[in-house]
Amino acid sequence: MDSLDTTRSVDLDPGGDDGVGAVRAFRTGRTVTGERLTEKVERRLLAYEDAFNASMHNHHARIELTPTASSGTVIHWYGEYETSRLLGWFMPRYLQKFMQGMADGLARYAEECK
Repeated sequence: MDSLDTTRSVDLDPGGDDGVGAVRAFRTGRTVTGERLTEKVERRLLAYEDAFNASMHNHHARIELTPTASSGTVIHWYGEYETSRLLGWFMPRYLQKFMQGMADGLARYAEECK
């Protein structure tokens, strides 16, 4: 992901604490995709669905954070989507790598906030 596309995003909080219903538009190269927040429990859960995405349809995902006894956090990030037959072979591998990078970034951020 290269950047947040503020021109296609909707209802973003200036302080970064976006609420349910906000649409975050992300630019990756020339492609812009949008995700609508559908559920949020501070420091525990974030759920979203596709608002606009040329490659995937009926996409919804959840990120669940569970503190551990050793002051760490378990990240459970999962979702489902539909795509064309043509992209069906490519998307699982691409998304696994992309989402792992996102989870790693979230873990780094959480570590820095301690």
